[in-house]
Amino acid sequence: MSKTNAGNFFEDFSVGQVIRHAVPRTVGEGERALYTGLYGTRCAVQSSNAFAKAIGYAEAPLDDMLVFHIVFGKTVPDISLNAVANLGYADCKFLKPVFADDTLSAASEVIGARENSNGKTGVVYVRSTGANQRGEKVLEYVRWVMVRKRDDASPAPVPVVPELPKQVSPDQLGAACPVIDPVKWDTGLSGSPHFWDDYHKDEKIDHVDGMTMEEAEHMLATRFFQNTAKVHFNQFTEGQGRFGRRLIYGGHVISLARALSFNGLANAFHVAAINAGKHVAPLFAGATVFAWSQVLDTARIEGRNDVGALRLRTIATKDVPCGKYPAADAEGVILDLDYWALIPLR
Repeated sequence: MSKTNAGNFFEDFSVGQVIRHAVPRTVGEGERALYTGLYGTRCAVQSSNAFAKAIGYAEAPLDDMLVFHIVFGKTVPDISLNAVANLGYADCKFLKPVFADDTLSAASEVIGARENSNGKTGVVYVRSTGANQRGEKVLEYVRWVMVRKRDDASPAPVPVVPELPKQVSPDQLGAACPVIDPVKWDTGLSGSPHFWDDYHKDEKIDHVDGMTMEEAEHMLATRFFQNTAKVHFNQFTEGQGRFGRRLIYGGHVISLARALSFNGLANAFHVAAINAGKHVAPLFAGATVFAWSQVLDTARIEGRNDVGALRLRTIATKDVPCGKYPAADAEGVILDLDYWALIPLR
């Protein structure tokens, strides 16, 4: 009997299956610093204890996408080690702030599966949950991933495709953010004078800046998040695949786009939910990532007079500056992300 883990193939998944993932991870200031080094994230609440405490936090929380990546990484050896690609996200909710010295663990339930027409791969849908050391849920999300079959001749399962909400309801958005004092929000320190009231539905924002993706950064990130998927991690196997090289982890693109969005959305300090997201095309090292955002909606949160929500659609591109706002299906587009962000009210 083998003592090593070859990862699950499509045939190994069944609807209703629950997987408890190894290994719990304690996160600290080192993770915060390295995440900043990888992406250049600049939100004041996550960057400064003094700023966070001034508005009502006990201390600066960790970046929401850092939490997402660490939980996601826990799931990879069981869900997507043999993936062709991660395809999309839905119904992602950040449920509780995470602070330095918290310990994160993860579990997933298989909620859908269908074989692809080529008979060589299938799509698996999972709902994954991240929890802290007290067993409190900090994050939950659905993702679907294309996974290789172990044996092309194995019979296809009865297809089950879950029905997923098109958006997270605004009344669910306040859970991960304590009540803050907007009066204490120093716009000089945060980098922008613009609050919730200054943004309008259908407004478009070119985030202007670009970041070139380096192979070394991607490899550091995949190890940092303990994302061991071969498609990102192993040039020996991927050199023989359809692209001839490793794909950049899709979450890496999300964090780059989120960091770029600071220029235009500096006070949108908290990702409260991801409604939907898809990786439109692969990204490889050497390309430069740009991004633009559209305000799809604005919402007040019931019972909250401190923060409101912006529903944002952020489009990321490779080697295509976004001054002309390329459409989601335009050449060069690599990410289409629909999410809610919290921002102070005046």
